[in-house]
Amino acid sequence: MLDKRPKGIRADKEPAGGWGALKAVVRTLKRQQIVGQGATTLLKANQPEGFDCPGCAWPDPKHTSSFEFCENGAKAIAWESTAKRADPGFFQENSVAALWTWTDHDLENQGRLTHPLIYNHDTDRYEPIEWSEAFSTVGAELNRIPDPNQAEFYTSGRASNEAAFLYQLFVRAYGTNNFPDCSNMCHEATSVGLPKSIGIGKGTVTLEDFDRCDAIFSFGHNPGTNHPRMMTTLRNASRRGVPIVVFNPLRERALERFAAPQNPIEMATFSSTPIASQYYQIRIGGDFSALKGLMKRVFERDAEDLARGGGGVLDRQFIAEHTLGIDELRIDLESTSWEDIVRCSGLSKEALFRAAETYVRAKSVILCYGMGVTQQSRGTLNVQQIANLLMLRGNIGREGAGICPLRGHSNVQGDRTVGITEAPDKTLIEGLERAFGFRAPTLKGHNAIQAIQAIISGKSRALVCLGGNLAVAISDFELVADGMRKLDLAVHIATKLNRSHLLTAKTSIVLPCLGRTDLDIQASGPQSVTVEDSMSVVHASRGFLPPPSPLLKSEPAVIAGIAKATLGAKYGIDWGGMVANYDRIRDKIEEVFPIFSDFNKRVRFKGGFRLDIPPSNRKWNTASGKATFVVASGLREDPLLDDPGTLVLTTLRSHDQYNTTVYGLDDRYRGVFGRRDVVFMNRDDLAERGLSDGDRVDVTSINEDVGRTRSVRGFIAVAYDLPRGSVAGYYPEMNAVIPLNHFDRLSGTPAFKGIPIAVAAAG
Repeated sequence: MLDKRPKGIRADKEPAGGWGALKAVVRTLKRQQIVGQGATTLLKANQPEGFDCPGCAWPDPKHTSSFEFCENGAKAIAWESTAKRADPGFFQENSVAALWTWTDHDLENQGRLTHPLIYNHDTDRYEPIEWSEAFSTVGAELNRIPDPNQAEFYTSGRASNEAAFLYQLFVRAYGTNNFPDCSNMCHEATSVGLPKSIGIGKGTVTLEDFDRCDAIFSFGHNPGTNHPRMMTTLRNASRRGVPIVVFNPLRERALERFAAPQNPIEMATFSSTPIASQYYQIRIGGDFSALKGLMKRVFERDAEDLARGGGGVLDRQFIAEHTLGIDELRIDLESTSWEDIVRCSGLSKEALFRAAETYVRAKSVILCYGMGVTQQSRGTLNVQQIANLLMLRGNIGREGAGICPLRGHSNVQGDRTVGITEAPDKTLIEGLERAFGFRAPTLKGHNAIQAIQAIISGKSRALVCLGGNLAVAISDFELVADGMRKLDLAVHIATKLNRSHLLTAKTSIVLPCLGRTDLDIQASGPQSVTVEDSMSVVHASRGFLPPPSPLLKSEPAVIAGIAKATLGAKYGIDWGGMVANYDRIRDKIEEVFPIFSDFNKRVRFKGGFRLDIPPSNRKWNTASGKATFVVASGLREDPLLDDPGTLVLTTLRSHDQYNTTVYGLDDRYRGVFGRRDVVFMNRDDLAERGLSDGDRVDVTSINEDVGRTRSVRGFIAVAYDLPRGSVAGYYPEMNAVIPLNHFDRLSGTPAFKGIPIAVAAAG
């Protein structure tokens, strides 16, 4: 009965979107004290003369509507443009020790930072510091480090192309390629896996392809929460009869049905549009096996069709002209048994046959995937099997078809394009030398996992963060926190306070910066920055709100200030001149990366421009010059997952958060309100352990670290529609049970999906 469920857990059967979304937007504006201003601000989101939403990277349509924002985008915008302020008085009243006891939500909910701050160990408080002194302190500390490779430079995906380019220029001029960034923790498996398959680590589709496809396959993502503007695209496809085939452990509301807030009929009639035509609840970590099952069935269907005198279902012309490795793939799939595929995927043979039939009957297929695929110990191999499946029927480089990685932050892809990478290629090294006259270091630097390992071991002594909340975002929080507290220097360029700022080093400095919604005025006048969306379209973003404080500097200005204080006149780089007019930064980006030809001219066109994506035109920048079927034998990598008593955990976001930012404590579509201390479990798994819906439980990881126990305790067990053996909990709370050494060995992506755990009654 409903009244017997735990406090805050109740059924909610509304469709995604609809009136619930509109009510949530109004509540958000009220909480941030910007009802009037907020409405005006939202109308400028994702518009040609407006700012790019600081939320997801879903592309903008051709601006046919004034309402190009979604519920969670509105939350992100309100969160940034809030009227609340975390000023020096706030920090005078609250010690770091006291702030440590606050929730992550409450820390950020204090509002925008207004002054540069430095931590005072004697008072245990952050105190104001002049910008000039802050820059000189950072520069002196960085120059005190004996080896530049002992410093780590983290980048958040919300940084603009201009800020990211200056950042990588500064760091390489300083002398290292240590670039841990948020891409390492989300889609690095894409960046590493796809170049071997198709020659580039990006998607191949455009937004227009969704209007022309015959089927959409969806693996491991929840668009209603993580990229809600995609819901309009899926709704439109569904309404024109396109099959949408979903593989996901949880039955996510937005993948079941959606009511478009911009559609007057659906709103007036309280109706909705069904989204998934087929919904397969895959076992957590079963994507690799399911993909191999789909491919195995495609080969079988091809043989059956040939036996009947047909031409087969493989695209033989595409395969012969554009690919290598088809025979090796066929042999591997023939040696993989259906029994093992069914056991490891959690899906029946009949289900996989049905999905494969939809695939072979469609002429043009788009396959979308998210972090449910990439954040596994075989994440890179997962991505490559997706490419394999598409190539079997020529579904890359054709109208209405292709691969669609669903990126997180709105410029995480752009940051990588302009040089945020620990492994610089020849184009980047030679481009920097051509544009700035110095030879950048070529030694591969640290990714996120390697950076944290170096910090924990004491090998790295400094950490500079361009946005983000690294300590909370990555796995094994307690181990990470202990390491960060031992640093000599920690610098955070940020808009709001977060928990990483409270992990104080010998010298800790917080530098407040402008956000996407803020007006950015430099010496030459108001400035625009640029971002790249998930489909490789680069467009301008211009804020318009008065900054929260006259002391705030833009991200490019902060980076330039640190660079000048650290490097002086080294290499003759004109930091001040570039910041005075961002066109000059873009000119240098174009000089380093020729793909940005006529950058300043093209970015001023309405909607911007799309970067060249060779596979979209069936050009393959691989070693062989052809697309490659990448073979990966076996189905399981972790023997612990074959133990029938082991449960498998996946982390996920609530509907009231974006990445580590928690806007509120409700997860409306999953029926959780006012709390985050929950563990979603299959009802039979609960019963097998003598547990019931609402019981308090402890969750403990099963790992090989002798003497280390990773647990979260006293969480509420919630009976939920999940496959047997699968468990879900919120990120980042569940990061505490994920070992730092549990990651994809090919890409370094933490395996937040697929953690062997035990669940027991709270001790």
